[in-house]
Amino acid sequence: MNKEYIIPACSGIKIDVRQGQDITVIDMEGGQIVDFFAELTGKPNEFLSTGVTIDCNESLKLKIGDIIYTNLYRPMMKILSDDVGEHDLFHPCCRPEMYEFFYHNGEGHSNCFDNINNALDEHRAIITPVNLFMHTRINSSGSISVETPVSKAGDKIILKALLDITFGIAACSVSESKCNSGKCSPVKVIIG
Repeated sequence: MNKEYIIPACSGIKIDVRQGQDITVIDMEGGQIVDFFAELTGKPNEFLSTGVTIDCNESLKLKIGDIIYTNLYRPMMKILSDDVGEHDLFHPCCRPEMYEFFYHNGEGHSNCFDNINNALDEHRAIITPVNLFMHTRINSSGSISVETPVSKAGDKIILKALLDITFGIAACSVSESKCNSGKCSPVKVIIG
């Protein structure tokens, strides 16, 4: 039986997933980033690593069939289907210091770093998630720019859990830039 979760805008939740289950993440309104972080159930020292994922896939981009790896180089999830094809592997979670640096409004600002740490009841010093649906342009000079997401309402990505994993997932809180199309909206996750 499928289980559905709605993650309200600017918030995060914890979801436990068993090996072999599918994880469907849906951009309900379009243009919304999802900070997608996971750790092994009961083993928080083994967790999703974007750096290892880049290393093992030998690519800065994710595509259907690619594996998302743990920090210990173990396969964690496999991408089964993807309507969007644009996901960011570079940016850490937004956090108060980031809002202060770029927008001078960090105090009290909702943020994915706190939302994921709070959902997991943890205090990680940094979280670098897979930023689903985030459109980061990689320029030939090596510079990057965050562009307006290309995801439309109802677009989704489906992954298969290759291990028992616990997610901290957040609907990104950045409304100050093109990152979330200038607004924040809810997302849906279906586990089945």
